[in-house]
Amino acid sequence: MKKAAVKKKDIKDVTETLYEMIRSPVITEKATMGSQHGQVTFRVPLDASKTIIKDAVQSVFKVKVVNVNTSTHKGKMKVFKGRRALRGDTKKAIVTLAEGQTIDVATGV
Repeated sequence: MKKAAVKKKDIKDVTETLYEMIRSPVITEKATMGSQHGQVTFRVPLDASKTIIKDAVQSVFKVKVVNVNTSTHKGKMKVFKGRRALRGDTKKAIVTLAEGQTIDVATGV
């Protein structure tokens, strides 16, 4: 009986981890042009690997992922009202879906 409870907890932890891997969709002109080629762009954590991102997108959205490309943007120094601050690093993943697969990013998860 204890094993079943542990398995449910493990499954819940795994699902939460998968949802954390996909932080938000990127809604820019360039990202929306990628949708013509079956691509969707997401913000992801800095430590997320391509295989983890692929597994997360496939399990959350129930689609077939063909390829994942990632891009890390280093934060830069900005000045606002005389105060200097460093913007944080960000990472985005461009996910290519199989032919005929789509994700509607406007509706949410």
